Amino acid sequence: MSLKALIFDVDGTLATTESDGHLRAFNEAFKLLNLGWHWDNATYSELLHISGGKERIAHFIEHFQPSGQDLGGEIDIAKIHQLKTDIFVGYVAQGCVSIRTGVARLVDEAIECGLRLAIATTTSMQNVEAILAGGGLSSKFELIAAGDVVQNKKPAGDIYQFVLDEMGLSANECIVFEDSAVGFASASSVGLKTVVTLSEYTKSTVFEGALVVVDHLGEKGEPFEVISGNPSPHFFVNVEYLKELHEQHC
Repeated sequence: MSLKALIFDVDGTLATTESDGHLRAFNEAFKLLNLGWHWDNATYSELLHISGGKERIAHFIEHFQPSGQDLGGEIDIAKIHQLKTDIFVGYVAQGCVSIRTGVARLVDEAIECGLRLAIATTTSMQNVEAILAGGGLSSKFELIAAGDVVQNKKPAGDIYQFVLDEMGLSANECIVFEDSAVGFASASSVGLKTVVTLSEYTKSTVFEGALVVVDHLGEKGEPFEVISGNPSPHFFVNVEYLKELHEQHC
């Protein structure tokens, strides 16, 4: 089958959201609520193995036994997460979060070539809409599957299966873009093939079975580096290169 659609993760893949966005927002929310919590880079790196902000907070409470208020109820976690989301959206509006190298170029080229575009993420719809608006990508995606649209979040494959079902596509008609082991496992579990663009927290991760692992999607004046996969004559990820990868592996 021919390549018909590209599916993008958001955090760390479509945009650089983590250390200057989500992590800062979590810590600011904790401070405003006088919780006495602070996530450093090492803690946050470990927590990134848990998908979803509310789930991340719950995991932190259960496994790190933080000092501060005696929390644990879902309502409290939801309130913390909503405050964090409001702060994060403010950061996006201030320009603290940027679209990753090559993403806007590839999105426009894909549309010109008739490829369908979707998003599959566990971040909230509010976050996604803010990121897309800030990057000039609003209305570029046919489907945005975000937040709690499915019960089981990544690494479960539910979010990707939801996208396939909603768009009426099979796995071998799509290519996914991910940056994390959790996201890669989610896509792989429903038979999707993935281009991995390493991010700040996943540079040392091994992605066995990816179509290719690159540092970013590249631009004409800023070529990508192939970290894992067959060498390529291409200097940036474009539709032609994706069709070649699809023909070889899908």
